[in-house]
Amino acid sequence: MNTNMISKEENILFAAEKLFAEKGFEGTSTREIAKAANVNISMISYYFGSKEKLYEKLVEYRMNEGQFFSKDLLGRTDINEWQKIERVIDQFSHRIRTQKCFYRIMQREQLHTKNPQIVEFLKQIKMGFLSMYSQILQSGLKNGVFTKNPPIYLLHSTVSGTLFYAFNAKEMYKEFLNETEDEEAFDEKYYTELNKHIKYLLKDLLGYEENK
Repeated sequence: MNTNMISKEENILFAAEKLFAEKGFEGTSTREIAKAANVNISMISYYFGSKEKLYEKLVEYRMNEGQFFSKDLLGRTDINEWQKIERVIDQFSHRIRTQKCFYRIMQREQLHTKNPQIVEFLKQIKMGFLSMYSQILQSGLKNGVFTKNPPIYLLHSTVSGTLFYAFNAKEMYKEFLNETEDEEAFDEKYYTELNKHIKYLLKDLLGYEENK
């Protein structure tokens, strides 16, 4: 069986995701989604009921996908707390880089959403990150891996804020640097430097020394 096969629902979700990222929720019609997914418009009603429900399902789908690493990561005993922080940054950054459409939608949602389901999803994902950072930090302090105890919300703001600002400003930075590489090559360099920069900041914030 081909593991790359996507279901009919996923096909509609991914087509809608691109349109929502480009035009916003209000600016996208179910007719456009059906056309982009190459399905009859009645299929959207059949699988999702309405454009609102389709939207909620998309957010839920991506959010659930993003939860996998935190639960697995916290329980690991083969790596120390600093290495766990590194994994969080690498995976968070990778998701933003590879799911540009979804994160564009999410940023717009933070400013404009009136949908209570989406507001709740956004809150849950942030609370999940805060809880994860908190557990890693407490454990790292207890084990002597970290020597400083910064406020968790500022730790989260530093990682998310830096990642999202850099994500939004990438094209401007590319122009500023007079880069002529294709997007994939520039992305590779850009996100490698970005990850390194965030880890450097966090080493200082957490009081982590590699060679002690």
